[in-house]
Amino acid sequence: MEAKTNAQESLAVADRLFKSIEHGDLAAIRSSVYAPNAKIWHNNDGLTQTVEQNLAVLGWVVANINEVAYTEVRRQPTPTGFVQQHVMRGKLKSSGKEFSLPACIICEVENGRITRLDEYLDSAHTAALR
Repeated sequence: MEAKTNAQESLAVADRLFKSIEHGDLAAIRSSVYAPNAKIWHNNDGLTQTVEQNLAVLGWVVANINEVAYTEVRRQPTPTGFVQQHVMRGKLKSSGKEFSLPACIICEVENGRITRLDEYLDSAHTAALR
C-alpha cells in the first residue's frame, strides 16, 4: 500500500495549522491545511464536525482570546500523519484572565492536507470560556 503522506509533509501541515490559529488566519486553514471534506472530532462531546463547523469554533477562539499561543509542544510524525501534545494559552478578551488548555491532537494527512483531526482534552479546562 502506498503511503499517503510522509513525515516532512505531515510536520509541515502541522506547523501551518498551529501558526494559522495563532495568527487568526482561518482562510489559510480552509485553503491550505484542511482537506475540503476533512472531519474534526472532539472527545469532550463525541461529535464530528465539518471543516466549516470547525472554522466557526476557531473563529470564536480568535474573536474571544488574545495572544493565542501553543506551548509545551511535543509533535511526532506517524505513518498516517502526526500527533501533537500541547498547551494552548491566551488571555480572555472579556476579562484579561489567562487561559490554558492542555490537549492532544491526532491527525491523518493526505496530499499535504489534514483529512481527519481527533482532539482530546479535559473539558474542565474549558469552564473559563463559558
